[in-house]
Amino acid sequence: MTKENLALRTSERWRPPTFEPVVGWRARVGAAVRRFFDLQAGSLWRDLSPVLSRADGTLVDVGCGAQPYRGLLPTGTTYVGLDTERAQEDFGYAMPDVLTIGDDGRWPLDDARAEFVLATETLEHVVDPPAFLTEAYRCMRPGARLILTVPFAARWHYVPHDYWRFTPSSLRLLLEQAGFEQVVVHGRGNEQTVACYKLLALLLPAVLPQREPGAMRVRPIGLLVAPLVVVLAALGNLSLRGRTGDDCLGFTVYSVKPS
Repeated sequence: MTKENLALRTSERWRPPTFEPVVGWRARVGAAVRRFFDLQAGSLWRDLSPVLSRADGTLVDVGCGAQPYRGLLPTGTTYVGLDTERAQEDFGYAMPDVLTIGDDGRWPLDDARAEFVLATETLEHVVDPPAFLTEAYRCMRPGARLILTVPFAARWHYVPHDYWRFTPSSLRLLLEQAGFEQVVVHGRGNEQTVACYKLLALLLPAVLPQREPGAMRVRPIGLLVAPLVVVLAALGNLSLRGRTGDDCLGFTVYSVKPS
């Protein structure tokens, strides 16, 4: 059998549906159910909820997508959504009132504008991470906080626009080279979480096959493994309460621009 040249791949075979803006109680329930089964999304929510609920001033959400964390911000916080001008073409997101980043990589923001910069599962899609962090630093006020999340044990996604996997060592190196200090990196989950996540990634395409990436349908025979999917999701969520392992779903990173 001839091996496929993955460098020429332009799409993935199975893609989870894009996130939707959370408006109304039905959307909130749907988002909570998704976070239960999507261990990556659930682990992000656990880390970001307590931090963003105390944010104030201006928060810039870079690579904002469907803006799933906007509802966590307190009343009075100024939210600025920022995304690539190819967000709809490459990632399937088109939100109103979002500032766009062009091919030059420069953010359309004034210097020292933000008290917070948030970038969730974005850095792996950035061609030039050092330039990205330089722009974040420029747009932040002295003493402002940077919050990043990146995947680690995660499949190749949004092919071909997924370029990197980062370790805590590389994250600290990149941030300190960009001028940031007080770098703190927390892991999300452990080996048990990753095992559940990988088994779910194996089973979900059987339960929800796709004729094309993102377009899911229910296969009746797939319902036979639905109870196993529920059990694995429950075990994965429980494991997130345990100690972080050397293998984990990803990392949540906190840093500060020197004052």
